[in-house]
Amino acid sequence: MSGMRTILTSTAAIAFMGLGYGMWSVISPGEQRRKEMLKNLPESNPVRMEETRQRNAMLMQVLKDAAETSDNLARGLGPGK
Repeated sequence: MSGMRTILTSTAAIAFMGLGYGMWSVISPGEQRRKEMLKNLPESNPVRMEETRQRNAMLMQVLKDAAETSDNLARGLGPGK
């Protein structure tokens, strides 16, 4: 009986893995759709990429300035002031 249970459990595990792989292959985009999605990413637009670089640089500067001060900057923010 134990051998039958092992065979049944193994068969069920393999069936579930096959089902998962089948579902993954059905919902994954095709090559044409993948190329279209890559074309529409923000990184493909040079102007948008430069704006993102500038925004990241400003954010890093703000974080650097905040790290160098001993004031609690969060205390002055919000509607409770």
